[in-house]
Amino acid sequence: MIPPMAEFLTEYGLWSLFFISFCASTLLPLGSEWLLVALLLQGSNPVAAVVVATLGNSLGSGTNYLIGYYGGDWLQKKLLRIDKKQQQRAEVWFNRYGIWSLLLAWLPVVGDPLCLISGMLKTPLIRFSLLVTAGKGLRYSVLTLLTFQGAEILAYSGPI
Repeated sequence: MIPPMAEFLTEYGLWSLFFISFCASTLLPLGSEWLLVALLLQGSNPVAAVVVATLGNSLGSGTNYLIGYYGGDWLQKKLLRIDKKQQQRAEVWFNRYGIWSLLLAWLPVVGDPLCLISGMLKTPLIRFSLLVTAGKGLRYSVLTLLTFQGAEILAYSGPI
């Protein structure tokens, strides 16, 4: 039997956050923000929560990258039917402009395919990891600050 949500969060808090954050950055339609906010409001260490969420989410994006990196030829030829000329144009554009878009790999809908394409185009792993982790870490940090500011506003009981 699955324990109630409050017990689950208390018992498995940061482990749950890592797992949900990882899965949310793959092609699975999940979100991890709600769990980060819930854990913060329950008193979790904000630094630990941001680090765990960022790590899980970045590793999930790394999974998409690896799928693109090692399965890119098959994806291009069989599934997407991209010819050599189209591939070369995409590589030139991505290397010139698109590499910085990895800072936005946390965005819904476009983030997961962006990481997959980055792997297909053989973006250096270090560059990929730094940009994706920086973007995701910043997103979770901002969400943490907004959560605490919102909690303060809601807790304020003075006149409006």
